[in-house]
Amino acid sequence: MNGASRDALAAARERLDALTDSTSVDAGSLADELAAVTALLDREVSLRRVLTDPAQSGEAKAELAQRLLGSQVSGSTVDLVSGLVRSRWSQSRDLVDALEELANLADLTAAQKAGTLDSVEDELFRFGRIVTSNTELRAALTNRKATTSAKSELLRSLLGGRAAPATERLVTRLVAAPRGRSLEAGLESLSKLAADRRDRMVAVVTSAVPLSDPQKQRLGAALAKLYGRTMHLNLDVDPEVLGGIRVQVGDEVINGSIADRIEDAARRLAS
Repeated sequence: MNGASRDALAAARERLDALTDSTSVDAGSLADELAAVTALLDREVSLRRVLTDPAQSGEAKAELAQRLLGSQVSGSTVDLVSGLVRSRWSQSRDLVDALEELANLADLTAAQKAGTLDSVEDELFRFGRIVTSNTELRAALTNRKATTSAKSELLRSLLGGRAAPATERLVTRLVAAPRGRSLEAGLESLSKLAADRRDRMVAVVTSAVPLSDPQKQRLGAALAKLYGRTMHLNLDVDPEVLGGIRVQVGDEVINGSIADRIEDAARRLAS
């Protein structure tokens, strides 16, 4: 998002945080309702355009949202949506993206309150790795001809009772409504959002053999010092690394593997 949309989303996230700080608000139910509004506005393009029309006053758009949603969702959800439509948006579709992010953040907040946020982060990462390596599973979850209920049932068989409730809800919503993203990209986005919820960065660490607990602690401390933020390590094992480790933080890659050093030496010799 750019410009006005970025500012509107930042304000909405602050309102969501203030709302979910209250013990009386069920963050999981709030997530479900925000997801339902997301689906509505993703489907109803003309309504979305009306609610983001800069020629209309913010109050008029908020009143319209309240009339449409007041009897369908909780007052907390209506208040959040009303605040969103009062804001200015660079593109009408940015409103839907913002609603989707708020729904995901509400689920992550529910996980945080339940003490399972770390598990959700790890489960999202591991499920992403499973999808990447299992072409049949990926095909089943992304098949446009398959019904949403069939995909949801498949996910229940895979995750039900084995993953945190928030993980299952997040993945199920992503599979049901990918909104133009690949499954891998959607899972990566959710993983980053989970890390951000704890004000942490995500480092994807690939090593030839599993790291010991002391090694993980030293690596986490070193990366935290380098980037100035607490670091969550998503660990992956790949024998082809040959030795050392490969660390990716966002778009930045830190290579320390034997394989990479061999390739670098070969390039130097060839030049």
